[in-house]
Amino acid sequence: MARNGRYRVPLKRRRLNITNYYKRRKYILSGKPRLVVRKTNRYIIAQIITTDPIGDKTIAAVNSKELQKYGWKVGFKNTPAAYLTGLLLGKKVLKKGIKEAIVDIGLHTPTPQSKVFAVVKGALDAGLKIPVSEKVLPTEDRIEGRHIAEYAKMLKEENPEIYNLRFKVFISRQVDPERIYELFNNVREEIVKTDI
Repeated sequence: MARNGRYRVPLKRRRLNITNYYKRRKYILSGKPRLVVRKTNRYIIAQIITTDPIGDKTIAAVNSKELQKYGWKVGFKNTPAAYLTGLLLGKKVLKKGIKEAIVDIGLHTPTPQSKVFAVVKGALDAGLKIPVSEKVLPTEDRIEGRHIAEYAKMLKEENPEIYNLRFKVFISRQVDPERIYELFNNVREEIVKTDI
């Protein structure tokens, strides 16, 4: 480790690759609430956070596991679940009077049509105003899970063993992966009509 007086040790959260302080400063200076999207190994987490001199305040938070209340049975980290999580969060924060936000994806790489942007699309469809390019948002087919249905159909025909292995959770919960878009549409309708 360097020992001269000009060496400056980076802040701990930057050293651990947790926080990009350059981006965070821009978010704070904007003065707008942040739509914070994080992925774990099992779930998608979306939050609306405001900045305060004392510290950040969470206005509303949704974990994709909450989708079970609305009938979602499988895959809490796929693209359809990410969209539904964003939709649910959007409905919650609109009730609390927040009408706009900016996207904070942390250290995730901003990959177009990814799960992170599926959450953003869900929040947009709920009525939240978020400055984002249409090019990065997933297509309607992808949001509905038609790519999962096509993959399941192809796998079922070509290799039933791998199909049974990859979709064992779907099969055990009696959900046909080739018709996931029907489950998605039912859950989306349930979220839209529910008064949160």
